Amino acid sequence: MEKKYLTRIADQMLSDHLESSGGVLIEGPKWCGKTWTALRASKSQLFMQDPDRAATYKQIADTKPSLLLEGETPRLLDEWQVAPVLWDAVRFTVDVRGGTGHFILTGSALPPEEETPDHSGAGRISRFKMRPMSLYESQESTGSVSLRALFDGVEDVFGQSSMSLEEITFALVRGGWPEAVTGPERSALKRSINYVETIIQTDISRVDNIKKDPIKVRDLMLSLARNTATMATIKTIQDDIARGDMDNALSRPTIYGYLNALERIFVVEDLPAWSPSLRSKTAIRTTPKRHFIDPSIATAVMRLTPSRLLKDFLFLGFLFESLCVRDLRVYADGNDGQVFHYRDANGLEADAVVVLHDGRWGAVEVKLGAKQIDEAATHLLALKERVNTDKMLEPSFLMILTAGEFAYRREDGVFVVPLACLSD
Repeated sequence: MEKKYLTRIADQMLSDHLESSGGVLIEGPKWCGKTWTALRASKSQLFMQDPDRAATYKQIADTKPSLLLEGETPRLLDEWQVAPVLWDAVRFTVDVRGGTGHFILTGSALPPEEETPDHSGAGRISRFKMRPMSLYESQESTGSVSLRALFDGVEDVFGQSSMSLEEITFALVRGGWPEAVTGPERSALKRSINYVETIIQTDISRVDNIKKDPIKVRDLMLSLARNTATMATIKTIQDDIARGDMDNALSRPTIYGYLNALERIFVVEDLPAWSPSLRSKTAIRTTPKRHFIDPSIATAVMRLTPSRLLKDFLFLGFLFESLCVRDLRVYADGNDGQVFHYRDANGLEADAVVVLHDGRWGAVEVKLGAKQIDEAATHLLALKERVNTDKMLEPSFLMILTAGEFAYRREDGVFVVPLACLSD
């Protein structure tokens, strides 16, 4: 039976990149749908991890890599990092051929540092990151509130979420993995657990060919899960792992090394701090917030079910924030933007700040329930006043993302939007 394909925001992004670059690299974690998206846009394919041909492909890559580039274009080179020499071969071929749209490369890991290509590919190979599916891509969000429309100055929003808190929690634990989204519900929750076990047992060691202790990897991932959506420092993580027993402690070099490996396979994606121009000399915290690329990784490593998570409303709030960050990143990518967080020395914060490359920005607070909406609006309005708009643009919008039912505009101008109403 043919796999069901759900339209991705990355489809249009890939099309745009192919029109402007000779080659396009799609990076992202395993199982997020890179290959299927690339397949739909390609006219010939090379699968470097095909078990029947992998050894032959590697031999050809070592002797005459240009042979692997022959085929109708756009040609897909899936998991190119298996033979890093392909990068320079693509770059050279693009130079020789000229024009655009020749190659699509996909990669679920960065090559080992000693094998990293010398040339960045600038001007020849563009790149973007693909993440697990947002609620809009999984057809669970109505999409009635568009991020693009908010940036374009829409004056009001309307919408009604069809997802209950229980359904949102299930979607959070299931994750945005295409196979889990489109597959049977009874097996959906097992996929993220299988994914985490593969990371712990094999993938984290393969990325740099350095064997890592699975017990220590699990301990680190458990700590990252417990500290999701916080600005936990390395010292905090180290203490959390030890929990008073120094025999269980991980050294700082070990933590840094393991975190680097998790980043290289696109499992960890911390949220950087935003540094705007302010009206007063207020110190801005520069520590990133800890996030996995999908919140289901946190619940999987902790073996949390939706029913258990619903009994811990406080922790659910942190994971819901991570879910919102995941979706905002997907939607921001589709609008040529990035997502940050903001916190200053006075404690004023915004859970997310979406910044487009043309300078427009919007601030977001995340609140699971309705009781904290007034407080969140106060914080957003205070941030608006603190930013120096003589040096920066006025915010395009202030928004509170919720797990509630209705999207509306408050009298103070702050938008209240259920995550299950948001789209790109």
